[in-house]
Amino acid sequence: MSLLAPLPLIGCSMDAHNLMPKIMPVVKSIDFVSGDGGPGSVQQVNLVDGYQMKYLKNRLDFKDKESCAINYTAIESDSFGDMIDYISSEVKFDAAPGGGSNYTIKTTVCPKGDVVPDEETFKAGKEGHMQQYKAVIAHLIENPHLYA
Repeated sequence: MSLLAPLPLIGCSMDAHNLMPKIMPVVKSIDFVSGDGGPGSVQQVNLVDGYQMKYLKNRLDFKDKESCAINYTAIESDSFGDMIDYISSEVKFDAAPGGGSNYTIKTTVCPKGDVVPDEETFKAGKEGHMQQYKAVIAHLIENPHLYA
């Protein structure tokens, strides 16, 4: 199995509550609000003081290790204000030809009422996702024994 094969990457995603505070400097902690990590569980991501938001609550909607897929919904954040109701994300890892992985992320932003979030809001969200996955990949490269 290649270092960046889908299985280790989905393993990281399912263990994000332990991993992300170690590899993402802006993440102070991730705590379970409800559940045990299965579908329906809610986790609160607590961010460091001075970051653009203080917290984000995510609900796990679906996870499947065999298909290397995970879906979750950001259901609450101090940064949503009057603009965003929730943000759902579908993440899928697939084996790449010649080894390694490709991943796709489909994100749906559901605004409150008739509000239309500006382009900067979308750009910031996309950059956050990209930083997260780059940190995970770099961590796996440095620690190939994890999640293998």
